[in-house]
Amino acid sequence: MAASEAALQVLSVAVPSQTYTNLRSTSLLSYKYSFKSQKYVDFGRISRKGQGIFRIYAGSHVIRKTNGTFRGGQNNQSKPLCCNCTGAESVWEASREDGSNGVVNGVAKDLDNQSLEATQHFKYEKEDLLSNDELASDTAVGKTFSGAGANSLEDEAWNLLRASMVYYCGNPVGTIAANDPSDSNTLNYDQVFIRDFIPSGIAFLLKGEYEIVRNFILHTLQLQSWEKTMDCHSPGQGLMPASFKVRVVPLDGDDSATEEVLDPDFGEAAIGRVAPVDSGLWWIILLRAYGKCSGDLSVQERIDVQTGIKMILKLCLADGFDMFPTLLVTDGSCMIDRRMGIHGHPLEIQALFYSALLCAREMLAPEDASADLVRALNNRLVALSIHIREYYWIDMKKLNEIYRYKTEEYSFDAVNKFNIYPDQIPPWLVEWMPNKGGYLIGNLQPAHMDFRFFSLGNLWSIVCSLATADQSHAILDLIEAKWSDLVAEMPLKICYPALEGQEWRIITGSDPKNTPWSYHNGGSWPTLIWQLTVACIKMNRPEIAEKAIRAAEKRLARDKWPEYYDTKGARFIGKQAHLFQTWSIAGYLVAKLLIANPSAANILINIEDAELLSVFSWALNANPRGKRSRKGPKQSFII
Repeated sequence: MAASEAALQVLSVAVPSQTYTNLRSTSLLSYKYSFKSQKYVDFGRISRKGQGIFRIYAGSHVIRKTNGTFRGGQNNQSKPLCCNCTGAESVWEASREDGSNGVVNGVAKDLDNQSLEATQHFKYEKEDLLSNDELASDTAVGKTFSGAGANSLEDEAWNLLRASMVYYCGNPVGTIAANDPSDSNTLNYDQVFIRDFIPSGIAFLLKGEYEIVRNFILHTLQLQSWEKTMDCHSPGQGLMPASFKVRVVPLDGDDSATEEVLDPDFGEAAIGRVAPVDSGLWWIILLRAYGKCSGDLSVQERIDVQTGIKMILKLCLADGFDMFPTLLVTDGSCMIDRRMGIHGHPLEIQALFYSALLCAREMLAPEDASADLVRALNNRLVALSIHIREYYWIDMKKLNEIYRYKTEEYSFDAVNKFNIYPDQIPPWLVEWMPNKGGYLIGNLQPAHMDFRFFSLGNLWSIVCSLATADQSHAILDLIEAKWSDLVAEMPLKICYPALEGQEWRIITGSDPKNTPWSYHNGGSWPTLIWQLTVACIKMNRPEIAEKAIRAAEKRLARDKWPEYYDTKGARFIGKQAHLFQTWSIAGYLVAKLLIANPSAANILINIEDAELLSVFSWALNANPRGKRSRKGPKQSFII
């Protein structure tokens, strides 16, 4: 209670009113406080039941006050988190309310050192040395950093990354998706996306800047358990938002003051209204990376963080109608967030699921109450690894085996368990598959195999050891063998090949954004270079990543860091690509940092332990054809 009283005393401290802003009004750097009180706590508005709630952190406990009584627990609010800060509306410069300039060389002045780090923003100007083409837009962002010239591509990337930072109550909490001042049609690119922030967070961790990652983890955790509905239906407890935005709204009961709120989107406002399955999985992966990189394990040991991990696991491990250990999702529930025919059991989700399970097992505090959850987690790990390695893998040998499949087998000993018809093998694959190399297919369902190559799913299967060592090397062999198709002029194809013709019309619904070799339909995404780098470092083949980085460096800055590239050879900037895309910038920085210090990749890599490998071997030897066996290990399997 002493800690609670001390925290409450902080709320009565008055400070002068001053306001700063970042490059965009959507990435607010607000430093204005009410004269009434200085509030660094997360202040809750009114819940549906009409109870006033606010939260403070005392050690590792979450304390909230409801009707004058303190008690620990999880936030279950339905409205945005608030504080009594006010943000400036100017998007191009920061100024004090008295009219004087509050920026010196792009940095707010009259702040202490800690505040200075949290309130940096950068101002870009035109430079006479820029070409006419580069000056075609109103502002040549990224070419000149005022007060500290960009002497290298990495310097420019860091300046741009820091310029995209979003602040809440004066503290950095994330980075917006894109920060192109010449683009008036931002859609939701002015928000902080969970998946988009991952490379940004990793870059800050590798640079030793831990504060923004810690704040991001804790603030998104507070958004996790909100009550969200669409058409009178609420998603499962534990769902993490796809994104959130810092908004400035009038303060309740005081028209002369405003406050900042964190407004999340769980998919109810997204295009297609799809809930983000991957957000919670990425959150767990970043949480582990933060602890391993910073050495600060106090965050993952907090009661509210432990509860958040368990809520995500329970949501993913819940029983349903599905017979497979893979996670069943709808189309568009991951990085490919539009209709692309990935509904069912897409590889990307399974790789992230497996990685999150391993990370969560490593971080969960040992306690009796978690015994059943840990047992279910271990069982799922074994079953998922067997399923993916056995049925998703394809190389020339397996392709020939599928070509000779018998169909309509009704037996526990069936070889063709999913009743795959040999005629499903696409003609392009017969010619494209190299003699050396292989990959994990994109999806598997009854009577359906999606033979497309999905880069993120395959690369993260290497990183988290979902693929075996031999399979991992084979995936990299395939990337090398098919470099002109998967990398070409800009790494890396999100999937290969593109859907075309009637297939494109049926599967995508004639999506004008996912036309062949564009966006998610065979477009090239520079951000994927960081996942490629981690996978190559793990398999001790960094030269592949270095080659891809060199290809990216030829164009990224010149093209103003686009979101994606179009055409089969990645020759054009994407027709609807946003420029100064933050995860394109961050992905490049992470790749460069990891190549310079390969051992740092360990914060992301999962190494398969010997016990899991032994159980996998036992399962295959005892049941090579998937017989329904009533025998099993004499003792329950606990890793």
